Amino acid sequence: QLQLVESGGGLVQPGGSLRLSCKTSQYTLEYYAIGWFRQAPGKKREGVSFISSLDESTNYADSVKGRFTVSRDNAKNTAYLQMNNLKPEDTAIYYCAADLWGTGTSVESEYDYWGQGTQVTVSS
Repeated sequence: QLQLVESGGGLVQPGGSLRLSCKTSQYTLEYYAIGWFRQAPGKKREGVSFISSLDESTNYADSVKGRFTVSRDNAKNTAYLQMNNLKPEDTAIYYCAADLWGTGTSVESEYDYWGQGTQVTVSS
């Protein structure tokens, strides 16, 4: 059972930046596609950024394109979500999820393993 642990959330002012981390210590993360999803209060969970398992191709939701960057450091078994120019509408709980040999799809049901989430609040 793959366990994912997110960190890096917090309170930031509009226009600020945060970097989220998603780490596993049990298995080699490079075999997994990583998806970053978020859920704001009263809203459905939505996918924001994705990176595939093999060629590390990336994909982004339109709402974050140009502001968020997903990456991975396989040597550290860690994936990252760099979030710049944050807006109040980015406020949500952010989750990372893993899909074995995945292509980095935005389809939530393809991801078998989920972290516990980390809160991101963008407010002045």
